[in-house]
Amino acid sequence: MCPIANQELYAWCKVPVEQLTAHPDRKIPLRIVTDSAEMGTAMAREFADDIRRANEEGRPYRAIVPCGPKAWYEPFAAIVNEEEISLRNMTVFHMDECLDWEGKPLAEGDPYNFRTFMERHFYGGIRPELAVPLEQRFFPLPAAMETIKARIAEAPIDLTLGGWGQDGHLAYNQARRHPYSAITVEQLRNSELRVQENNLDTIIALAHRTYGGAYQFVPPMSITLGMKECLSAKKVRIYSDTGAWKQTALRVALFSEESSEYPLTLLQTHPDALITATLETARHPIAENQDWAWTGVNA
Repeated sequence: MCPIANQELYAWCKVPVEQLTAHPDRKIPLRIVTDSAEMGTAMAREFADDIRRANEEGRPYRAIVPCGPKAWYEPFAAIVNEEEISLRNMTVFHMDECLDWEGKPLAEGDPYNFRTFMERHFYGGIRPELAVPLEQRFFPLPAAMETIKARIAEAPIDLTLGGWGQDGHLAYNQARRHPYSAITVEQLRNSELRVQENNLDTIIALAHRTYGGAYQFVPPMSITLGMKECLSAKKVRIYSDTGAWKQTALRVALFSEESSEYPLTLLQTHPDALITATLETARHPIAENQDWAWTGVNA
């Protein structure tokens, strides 16, 4: 894994937010929305419309779905219920799940038990007669890996929804930081469903996000769909309203060459990918600090 040069990173972070969407060097389509509410509404509307089209065409619909961003659950349920959009022909593959230090699922109600959260906030708001059947909901568990891989391989995925992490990870496809087993971009691109240790920087970022910095409570392991599965979808739509800890990864995704250090850069070669970010997430403090210019000293 070849690290990104500080000179390049500085130049990307220095681009003013108002220049991002039309920048000539941008490598992935970008949409900037005002705030979480606008982002959640757009995410919900577009997902619901996609499902409706499949229903009208009389075909099944298959989606890879994340746990979050949270802003889309309520508007999605409202659209589905009010417009009576049936989810009965939809199969959902949940993209990741957190595990304890032994690689076991977390207790129900744990803040990082994604299944509990999704059953409550994604499925729980849908009228029963419109809901995704239980047998068409696939939650990633170590014991179910081969079954899930086989079901994903049965037919094309229509849509991958997702967000990104502080290192540009999609699902839990993090930058691999193991000192003895670096991976290439092609290895990352062909990665599949797997169990793994979470990176230390991922744990610290999640600790600040959820536990006031108490990293002791962040799950140290995860199970995740690989980049191969996530990028196999006909469309990939990535969203974030989280702000500061996503800002640099977004700039890298938009301007860097493909890099295993920032997995989100692999969207560059997907035929139908779009990143949506709130204004806060698309801004960058380096671009807005007119009193400081990095000189490369001690780089």
